[in-house]
Amino acid sequence: MPDLRLMPQESLTPSRLRIELLSGLTVALALVPEAVAFAFVAGVHPLVGLYAAFLVGLITALIGGRPGMISGATGALAVVMVALVAQHGVEYLFATVVLMGILQITAGVLKWGKFIRLVPHPVMLGFVNGLAIVIFLAQLGQFKVPGTMVQTDHGMSGGEWLSGTALYTMLGLVALTMALIWVMPRITRLIPAPLAGIAIVAGLVIALGLDVPRVGDLASIQGGLPSLHIPMVPLTLETLEIILPYAVILAAIGLIESLLTLNLVGEMTGKRGGASQECIAQGVANTVTGFFGGMGGCAMIGQSMINVKSGGRTRIAATAAALFLLIFILFAAPLIEQIPLAALVGVMFMVVIGTFAWNSFTILRKVPLTDALVIVLVTVVTVQYDLAIAVVVGVIVSALAYAWNNATRIHAHTRDSVTETGAKVYEIQGPLFFGSAAGFTELFDIENDPDAVIADFARSRVVDQSALQAIEAVASKYEAAGKSIKLRHLSPDCHRLLKKAGHLVVDSDDDPDYQLAVDYGVRTGVLGGAEG
Repeated sequence: MPDLRLMPQESLTPSRLRIELLSGLTVALALVPEAVAFAFVAGVHPLVGLYAAFLVGLITALIGGRPGMISGATGALAVVMVALVAQHGVEYLFATVVLMGILQITAGVLKWGKFIRLVPHPVMLGFVNGLAIVIFLAQLGQFKVPGTMVQTDHGMSGGEWLSGTALYTMLGLVALTMALIWVMPRITRLIPAPLAGIAIVAGLVIALGLDVPRVGDLASIQGGLPSLHIPMVPLTLETLEIILPYAVILAAIGLIESLLTLNLVGEMTGKRGGASQECIAQGVANTVTGFFGGMGGCAMIGQSMINVKSGGRTRIAATAAALFLLIFILFAAPLIEQIPLAALVGVMFMVVIGTFAWNSFTILRKVPLTDALVIVLVTVVTVQYDLAIAVVVGVIVSALAYAWNNATRIHAHTRDSVTETGAKVYEIQGPLFFGSAAGFTELFDIENDPDAVIADFARSRVVDQSALQAIEAVASKYEAAGKSIKLRHLSPDCHRLLKKAGHLVVDSDDDPDYQLAVDYGVRTGVLGGAEG
């Protein structure tokens, strides 16, 4: 990923407060069309998406795992929700969001967020690249004539593309916004560059009366305060059977995207930790949102990038973004609806440029072939399907590649024992687990070995039941040949595995502190004694 590490968090001075508030305003402006668009994708009223952006954004800003992150309604969740809404209605969606939140809280309490550490770096690269492409593709819908897209069981589709003068004007305004965002930091940092770009382009469009798509062409964002709303669904087992599968999928997608975004923001700001806290925050936010007529949400990498790059370092920016969004809904809808979509598209295109790991093209030529394939695979699956599937696929492929590489590392050096005359020592090297168990059994020359054999595991590790079974198999073969084998230098965790398996384990008194020499007697009694 590009080196985006930023300066450490500053103290809360008037200058810092101004930056935080302006950053929050910028994010709020970018949230409006996204929330409306994702509501359309899910097949619900735009206010359902806006309320989710406000509530999820506010709660996660206050109690989330890392300052700087922005959460709200997302496309990754919307594409799953659309089938539920189409088949059962929006009330079942609200109930599902509540259950989704409860599942996420449970994951946080059980500290499952720590498992995000298992996501390898190639998967992270594929994640940011795939998400950058998804953000880019999502903006292309703004180049269609407003009102021409139709609702289907799979979300909004169809629509007529802009053409002629309308298209060229739109493209010109997008390019102007991107140019302003690029040049503004070189002129002044008093105002976040994305906010300056939006303000200047919006002012130009309004002053010249240009006929271009605006936020109000998507839908009216005028509304009131979100009110308490108990989902109107029957409290029956049948209802649970309907919403549980969706809740599990939504909870998983929401947590995966949130925790990966948390890691990305952490790399940018130099912060670490907070995974379990973020799980709880996302869960509380979604549970509350489900009871207030929102569609739920999770962390948003695009808006998080806008916030951090605009200077947001504390919880103030994310809190301000949520509150500004509420102000837009309650009081400033007519003004916000005049903002040209081209300005917001330009901001998101700059987010795409900043998010995509351009150095991955160089990395692909330098890293092992498996890692390169994982980067490409995760990117493609993210674009074609969804983030959760992409991450799971990437982790599985990486794990299988790791297992295969370790399976080929098992080998042994042989020598004569210095303490037992006539005994042959096998110095095992490499991990012994399910992948290398077959190779382990092939290391021993049972037919030609002497009557006494010692297997030294000082440079190995017995990992699982398959490894224990392989040891038993070798011992049985030696017994059948009228020979014996002794084990030496098994580590403490191997020691525990052997005890758990119910085998006789006798500690050697002269073991060094850093490892255990254990006697391993199989049920046949052919194993025993430790060298040294």
